[in-house]
Amino acid sequence: MRRGVKTKIFGFIIMALGVMDSLLTLRGGVPAYEFLLMIVLGAVVFAIGAVRGAQKTGAAQAE
Repeated sequence: MRRGVKTKIFGFIIMALGVMDSLLTLRGGVPAYEFLLMIVLGAVVFAIGAVRGAQKTGAAQAE
């Protein structure tokens, strides 16, 4: 498996859960500002995975 794939999947799951939770609380009539932090955290984790996936391994850099 390529580097960063698990991290990107985990970040996507966190973002998706944050979006679903915020939409469900809005449906209930309550503003959901605390779930925005969950969405941002998921985006950061996804970005970390994307950066890790873009980096080359140490052996590939030596070539």
